[in-house]
Amino acid sequence: MSPGILYLHGFCSSPQSWKARLLADALEARGLREQLYCPFLSHVPNEAMAEAEAIIERHDGPLAVAGSSLGGFYATCLSEKYALRAVLINPAVRAPISLQKYLGTQTNLHTHESFEFTVEHVAQLRALEVAQVTPSRYLLMVETGDEVLDYRQAVARYAGCRQIVLPGGDHSFTQFPEYVAQLIEFCRL
Repeated sequence: MSPGILYLHGFCSSPQSWKARLLADALEARGLREQLYCPFLSHVPNEAMAEAEAIIERHDGPLAVAGSSLGGFYATCLSEKYALRAVLINPAVRAPISLQKYLGTQTNLHTHESFEFTVEHVAQLRALEVAQVTPSRYLLMVETGDEVLDYRQAVARYAGCRQIVLPGGDHSFTQFPEYVAQLIEFCRL
């Protein structure tokens, strides 16, 4: 039974994101690279959740989940369903609302593949929303300069949770290199 971290990337992203690679490198340096799961998530919310749940259900041992942006939304759903610790990095608190403006053709930032994001996908996100969170399970990391999502929504949604609120930055969470060790520690690796 070995502990692990399931890292969930954001919308139009992939396991090749700089945060995913930095986390992998940090775990590699600790001899824990095999403890990281970082799947390429489908743009279809129900499929992305099914992929993540399959990893959770077959992992033997304690597992924590970390997610960035839309991955933070998914991490919240999984944390509540499976009683997992979760680290949320500039999470999409109101994913069905914030992603409505991306309806239509989108292109993955890393693979450059195009896909259609539809009203059905927004409806799937809406069906996944969690009414309440369990504060003891979460570490929230946000930067006030996030140009995509209003960090104040995350601070309010995760009130009572451990929070790291940093001035400046942007949606990518520019100060991640300084906080990756705290993520790993919170996930109990």
